Amino acid sequence: MWLWRSVVGKLWLTILLLVSVVLSILTIMLLQYFERFHTDQAESQLMNHATFIAALLEDENMGDTALSISQTIAETYDMRAVILIDEEHYFFTSAGVEENIEMDVFFEDEVLSQAIYDRETIVTQGELSFPIDGEESSNAVMVVGIPLEYTADNATLFLYQSLEIVEGATSQTKHIIFLSAGLAIVLTTIFAFFLTTRITSPLRRMRRASLEVAKGNFDTKVPILTNDEIGLLAIAFNRMARTLNANLNALNQEKEQLSLILSSMADGVITLDREGSVMVTNPPANEFIGAWLYDQGYEVEESGELPKELQETFNKVVEEEKEQMGEIVVQGRNWVILMTPLYDKQYVRGAVAVLRDMTEERLHDKLRKDFIANVSHELRTPISMLQGYSEAIIDGIAETEEEKTELAQIIYDESLRMGRLVNELLDLARMEAGHIQLAAEQMNISDFCRRVLKKFQGVAREHGIKLEDEVFDIEKPVLADADRIEQVLTNLIDNAIRHTSEEGKVTLRVESFHNGVKIDIKDTGSGIPEEDLPLSLNDSIKLIKLGQGGDQVLVSVWQL
Repeated sequence: MWLWRSVVGKLWLTILLLVSVVLSILTIMLLQYFERFHTDQAESQLMNHATFIAALLEDENMGDTALSISQTIAETYDMRAVILIDEEHYFFTSAGVEENIEMDVFFEDEVLSQAIYDRETIVTQGELSFPIDGEESSNAVMVVGIPLEYTADNATLFLYQSLEIVEGATSQTKHIIFLSAGLAIVLTTIFAFFLTTRITSPLRRMRRASLEVAKGNFDTKVPILTNDEIGLLAIAFNRMARTLNANLNALNQEKEQLSLILSSMADGVITLDREGSVMVTNPPANEFIGAWLYDQGYEVEESGELPKELQETFNKVVEEEKEQMGEIVVQGRNWVILMTPLYDKQYVRGAVAVLRDMTEERLHDKLRKDFIANVSHELRTPISMLQGYSEAIIDGIAETEEEKTELAQIIYDESLRMGRLVNELLDLARMEAGHIQLAAEQMNISDFCRRVLKKFQGVAREHGIKLEDEVFDIEKPVLADADRIEQVLTNLIDNAIRHTSEEGKVTLRVESFHNGVKIDIKDTGSGIPEEDLPLSLNDSIKLIKLGQGGDQVLVSVWQL
């Protein structure tokens, strides 16, 4: 029913039901009261008249006048009076009633006979056969019996009246009570509807406003029409809407800020709930999961699984309630995983995993180890030669001055070689620290490259390798650091010669390139190992901007 789904209907029906119950109880009580009241009034009136008539009849001076007055009183108040002398003598004071009528009912009735034989004043009512309106019939009557001090010992006055008069008065009273109750219910209905409508009108406005707030319209306000509790509720609602708007704006800002932070992070971040389901990820984490799924043969949309290693780490975090670390290889890239539990007070509600791509670091570690090994190997040779030749001089193996000079020259050359290696290490450290400084000067790059290539002619002949010159004449001078360029070319050409087999070929090509110079070194050697190919290719082209004129030297290495 629609009334029970609205506050107006509930309040209206509640007030109406309450008033109806109260009026019903009050009506029943009033009906019972007035019914007893009219009965008591009728008994009291009948008793008063009977007492008065009895007094008249007992007055010896009144005689027939007493009977006449009694008849007048009885007719005036619609009563009937019977005076019993004995069982055979009686007469009526009411007109139209024949005397000497059998009135055995007065002697046979248990209650009425008490007034005759026991000389007691009685009041009773019930269905009795009394002559009323000239007819004897069974009627509901009220009877008062009073013993008389008369000529006979059993003389008794009976005054009776039909109960229809009492019932009539009671019926009128009932009509008045029912009319009043009905009018009260009608007025209560109108008043309750008006009152509930007025009370709930602000509540309906608040409902509409709350729906607008639920849609995100936080500027909605409820008008404040009263200063009562509903007005205070409207004030609280408006304040709540403003506070909610401010809190949501702050929450959105924090969410956007967190999203931006996660998106801009170089490390991958994965947030997991208690069951291990993925809740939040950022782009690097999505890249990691996508690569793992691709390795497993899944499409990204097909599976919400985590890598086995990541799932095992999560299980340890939940069980041991402390951070765990692991490493996983996906598509040839090394990912380090640091997973920390997330607490909800004392309860672990999930975990957050930070994924870092350590591929470059691992490669750098490998290159560093290889570099240290190579440097150790390179330093071992001159050091051993220095030790050997110096021991030869100390032990007197070199007897002549010429032999001593030759050994000293070898020791000197090897010390220079060691100095160059140490300087290269220092230069490498400066470059990694960003402290390298270039002494740029104008130079003829073509002549410079021919001169550098000429230095390796003897080494190339010893290894049976052919050096080719494809140096074009560059008339425009280049602003560059000659020592650094020579260092680069020396290392590249030396590596090309050392890694090229006999009867191989190393080519130096110099040509113009945009507003600078391009230098290519090509060889027919063994090439770059496959495991070092990605990093080597990235480092194979070096672009060096030198000078303010924007001249460039581009050095590249090629495998033929």
